[in-house]
Amino acid sequence: MPEPLGPLTEKFDIIFKGGILMWPIMLCSIVALAITIERFFSLRRATIDTREFMDAMRTVLRQNRIQEAVGICDETDGPIARITKAGLLKHKRSKEDIREAIEDAGHLEIPRLERYLSALATCANVAPLLGLLGTVAGMIRAFAQIQHKQGQVNPSDLAEGISNALVTTAAGLTIAIPTLVVYNYFVSRVDNMIVEMEISSSELVELLTKHRGEYEI
Repeated sequence: MPEPLGPLTEKFDIIFKGGILMWPIMLCSIVALAITIERFFSLRRATIDTREFMDAMRTVLRQNRIQEAVGICDETDGPIARITKAGLLKHKRSKEDIREAIEDAGHLEIPRLERYLSALATCANVAPLLGLLGTVAGMIRAFAQIQHKQGQVNPSDLAEGISNALVTTAAGLTIAIPTLVVYNYFVSRVDNMIVEMEISSSELVELLTKHRGEYEI
């Protein structure tokens, strides 16, 4: 009497039953997981206490200590700190030049925040389509078998084939749903960080131009 399959063996058996399209679906899951881990830690490092940072900026700038403000930016790892530094380095220029320097720095930071998110969205969109394709291919094979046997088939003859075909759709949806949730979460975080960058940059421009000529390095 054959021994019952273990849970791990059963899982691999289901994967193999899904056919060749299970491999690109599994690839989507690996890529999505890798991007999720990378983005989680990257965005976590990029997140700072914006209110505390800007309070420190206001304190030192009101005392005309530009060099100290630049030092604070160097010690702070985050996009807001980097765009703030870009504005501080142009503090002797016109308001338009300061704003332009901050905007240029922001244009460099936004792609860093959005890195790999398009690939994550692609995985979320492609996985269920691959699953559907696998199911359609399985149904085609099932109907081909009916035609081959001239309709003389039992339901049991088709049940296994149809069941295996549906495995790909289930696998695709299982990967796509959490990937889509994670993607929307990351997009929301990036959007919030961009808004904070815009608010902080506007405040910085006003701080630097409010008392023109008073700052010294």
